[in-house]
Amino acid sequence: MPYLVGPKGQIVVAKELRDRLGVKPGWIALQRLAGDHIEVYFVPPEHEASLKGSLARHIRARLPRALGRRARASLEAGGPARH
Repeated sequence: MPYLVGPKGQIVVAKELRDRLGVKPGWIALQRLAGDHIEVYFVPPEHEASLKGSLARHIRARLPRALGRRARASLEAGGPARH
């Protein structure tokens, strides 16, 4: 469906296209001249919520604390972790 360019050069991105791409208000629209047309790339804003623990439910095994401390110390010292 064609849309008119507004008086300030604004255009409408059709709802069907926004929905298919998952574009939401606040996203950044990057524009690039490509020959005789414009390409638009949508970039979501950086998240504000912490992702800490978001994958915890997918972890099946946990390292014993002592082993984790030794591995961390070894990595900090620049060597491989030894058991």
